[in-house]
Amino acid sequence: MNLVARQPDDVVDPLCLDNQLCFALYAASHAIKKAYRPLLEELGLTYPQYLILIVLWVEDGLKVSDIGQRLHLDSGTLTPVLKRLEGLGLVSRVRRLQDEREVEISLTAEGRALRDRAVGVRRDIVHQLKMSEAEIASLRTDLNTLIATLNVEA
Repeated sequence: MNLVARQPDDVVDPLCLDNQLCFALYAASHAIKKAYRPLLEELGLTYPQYLILIVLWVEDGLKVSDIGQRLHLDSGTLTPVLKRLEGLGLVSRVRRLQDEREVEISLTAEGRALRDRAVGVRRDIVHQLKMSEAEIASLRTDLNTLIATLNVEA
């Protein structure tokens, strides 16, 4: 005999952990970073460093603020990571002549060369996800819509 009272199927407990979108996103984010960690360690990178390099592999020579806008991070968060990337010899940081308040970030030859090795990281992650490219694209679209909606509201 079941002693736990059941709610009708159409009633959702708003405080049940399993009903929280925020928790599902938090747990998924944690799981994906955990999956990336060993792959990035082979490249000598942290996850935030990897994300910055991805941005620069597409468009090199960006201002810190442009990278921050792309990654939804402020310059205070980015600056220490960029300094570590510079220390690794993967990027250079140069003040712009037009406006010395702006710092331009550019890949070094070593940073550009790392891209070829990093391609395997995405391949390995896709394999772990057991999702098709179409499924990944659909999920990414939904998440980008969520991000845009929440950023408009903020």
